Amino acid sequence: MEQARAHCATAVDSAHFDARHDSATKNSPDVFPVPRHRQRTDRDNGGMKVALVAETFLPHANGVTHSLLRVLEHLARRGDEALVIAPEARHHNGPLRYEQADITRLPAMGWPGYRDVRISVSGVGRMSRLLEDFAPDVVHLASPFVLGWTAVRACTELGIPTVAVYQTEVPSYAKGYNAAWGEPILWNRVRNIHDRADLTLAPSTSAVRQLEQLGVERVRLWPRGVDSTRFHPSRTSPGRRLTWAPGGEVVVGYVGRLASEKRVEDLARLAGVPGITVVIVGDGPSRPRLEALMPDAVFTGFLAGDDLASTVASFDIFVHCGEHETFCQAIQEALASGVPVVAPRRGGPVDLVDHGQTGYLYPPGELGAMVAAVMMLTQDPDKRARFGADARASVADRTWDTVCAALVGHYEQVIRDHACVPDAPSDDLQRWAARS
Repeated sequence: MEQARAHCATAVDSAHFDARHDSATKNSPDVFPVPRHRQRTDRDNGGMKVALVAETFLPHANGVTHSLLRVLEHLARRGDEALVIAPEARHHNGPLRYEQADITRLPAMGWPGYRDVRISVSGVGRMSRLLEDFAPDVVHLASPFVLGWTAVRACTELGIPTVAVYQTEVPSYAKGYNAAWGEPILWNRVRNIHDRADLTLAPSTSAVRQLEQLGVERVRLWPRGVDSTRFHPSRTSPGRRLTWAPGGEVVVGYVGRLASEKRVEDLARLAGVPGITVVIVGDGPSRPRLEALMPDAVFTGFLAGDDLASTVASFDIFVHCGEHETFCQAIQEALASGVPVVAPRRGGPVDLVDHGQTGYLYPPGELGAMVAAVMMLTQDPDKRARFGADARASVADRTWDTVCAALVGHYEQVIRDHACVPDAPSDDLQRWAARS
């Protein structure tokens, strides 16, 4: 099973328990969260204390981890104090510190078939003790689902302001893992988490609408930055291109996890097309099946850093087929590298790809349209060059410094909002009464 399946199964089980618990407690006048912790709004050193609760962290590399690292680097430059709370890594081999931040690891279990995915088994009590000891001004919930659900309940009890960053459309994965029956339960979990958070940040206009339609309030747009120095057209490697396409073929590339929700198998429609070489960057449980399906494609395995940047810049066209992306950082990195993009017209790609200018958006599931878009770019080198130049220009000002500065502004706002709230638990009582 993959990361999404692990989250789905765990959330379905715990959501059933939560439903029984809510039913037993929501009408009881003696059971309600009482804030025990009040934040200081001005610290002696002028900085703030931020606890970041993550479903996944180093050494597991993915979009959630990538964003967190950029946030931690920004907080370190500001002189803020940070604590990361995350599931323990496989074989206990994860770092215990990154930049200025200590990393507290909580007991976790692995998931069969996706051994790097770790699901925390800690409860609200332990999370509350960790947060009370650290005494953060604000808690950042990174793609909350399992550990994030524990944390948001602890924060509600302690009266600590929370900023929840929506990043993964886990419920939509259920159907792909033969668990379509569980999708409403999973969406209920998403709503419960973000309803309890003081502020939810979503990475795309599509994700904002999705949460608002779910009934989540207090949602704001917070996109991602891109390292446009590392991801740059000048990183193109003639050596890589010669290895992949000795006959001068057009290189069509993909970067991401090799898992069913990414629909990488759709690229089989391009494999074997004369004049095209398909290059697939990434790893995951679907890799053996994909290698068998596309024997002529190049599989590089997982790449990172300058190696990844050089590889992406060496593509002629970037194709992403996944239909459940709340953002898709790989697309943004391709654009920064001057590579035109072909992707479904759904979710995050709609904000990133300017159709007919920096690439093409095709109707989800219509693979004929995907192939046609790729062929238009394959057969027109001038259009590829023009789209590539416009792609680079479209993301040139999306720096991580700008994005993280906006995030700190959101932190400061929820801290100020909490400072204006009376110490009495009236707000919590009203919230519980509204749900009874």
